[in-house]
Amino acid sequence: MNTDVLVIGGGNAAIVSALTAADGGARVLVLERAPAHFRGGNSRHTRNIRCAHNTGDGFTTGPYPSAELWCDLCTVGDGPSDERLADLTVRQSTYAPAWMAAHGAHWQAALSGTLNLARTNRFFLGGGKALLNSYYRTAERAGVTIAYDTRVTGLEWDGETCTGVRTEDGRLVRAASVICASGGFEANLEWLGRYWGDAAQGFHVRGPAYNDGGVLRELLDAGAQQAGEERGFHAVAVDARSPRYDGGIATRIDSIPFGIVVDRDGRRFYDEGEDIWPKRYASWGHNIALRPGQIAYALWDTKVQGAFLPPMYGTYTAQTVEELAELLGLNKRAVTETVGAFNAAVDRGGASSRPFTMAEPDGRATAGLDPPKSNWAQRLDTPPYHAVPMRPGITFTYLGVAVTDGARVRRVDGGVFQNVFAAGEIMSGNILSTGYLAGFGMTIGTVWGRIAGWEAVRHALG
Repeated sequence: MNTDVLVIGGGNAAIVSALTAADGGARVLVLERAPAHFRGGNSRHTRNIRCAHNTGDGFTTGPYPSAELWCDLCTVGDGPSDERLADLTVRQSTYAPAWMAAHGAHWQAALSGTLNLARTNRFFLGGGKALLNSYYRTAERAGVTIAYDTRVTGLEWDGETCTGVRTEDGRLVRAASVICASGGFEANLEWLGRYWGDAAQGFHVRGPAYNDGGVLRELLDAGAQQAGEERGFHAVAVDARSPRYDGGIATRIDSIPFGIVVDRDGRRFYDEGEDIWPKRYASWGHNIALRPGQIAYALWDTKVQGAFLPPMYGTYTAQTVEELAELLGLNKRAVTETVGAFNAAVDRGGASSRPFTMAEPDGRATAGLDPPKSNWAQRLDTPPYHAVPMRPGITFTYLGVAVTDGARVRRVDGGVFQNVFAAGEIMSGNILSTGYLAGFGMTIGTVWGRIAGWEAVRHALG
């Protein structure tokens, strides 16, 4: 098989790359490891994209300038890995919505509520799977060839040029340009274990089991330069009762700012009210990953029940804190002491004198408590009490390949691969270090998918 542009992967970054290359007049072949009904990787589970815009419209409630998006990105985790490439991502994000709409994306009206995303993020009508279905229909109309159930098992090289791609069924595919958009290695627990040890066995993977990092390993073995933190990932708190793989967004636990979180010893260990949820929800996967047994428990009372997306598997519910701890298998005395100390710290902080609102940080803080709760602190004192067990749910890993501002994969010797480009999660470590901003993974995939697609066409067709 021969083609102008070969795209490895089937998620958002891959299909955006393919569409862009097709727009440029190239013959395009997409190799998607999953069957058609599971196509799309992690993108199937997404809902929105975060893009800078100067005015609001029917789908966002106000302006979100590039400078503000940049500031938000700098405040999560340790900030951007490569400020130059991160700045490029932010600036190019302004063009993404129009391009997406032109290629089949449909939007839904801005959402209100506690997610705090109505101004900053655009939501896909029908979610990520509907977006991908629209993209795939557009790609098919444009003549893009899609090969499903096709796993890439090897890349062949002649110096700095990839001469071909071998697939599990024995085919050799040759292309003038190759775009690697096959995701990270979050489903490879053995690989994660190199950096996390036995803790990796307690992780859940929110997306498909297909993302084992096979193509990433091929690139690194061929001399690609690494980018991103080895232990870096986008991970959230998910219901510990959810599937080990592919649970998606429905298994995420959104109650954390509304109550407290304790570990298996019944003790709090982190500030549940550090910042608004879209900036801090992704820190909780890492927080729980560092706790004994990689498990934690979110607790709240009836005052806030129903104020957030309900847990998919329901809650443990009891009339007393002691009974709730017993249901969870926790030390009743430890949990009772933790709740008592928290309630006393809320009283000392004078939190009850401020109105409780999740629209923004409200300053309702504890006093004399370690760790503190910096916002949204109110007593847990109104039964029935509720709880859910949580584990780290990894969306994608940040360790990947380094790229140029043209998405070309860099080599450890200081050069580049002549015809190999990367987009999406496989190169997200160029942008993200240790934190995450809601909707920004789709931003990276869309921006760099367009860059990779265009540069691959330029190389292939001259």
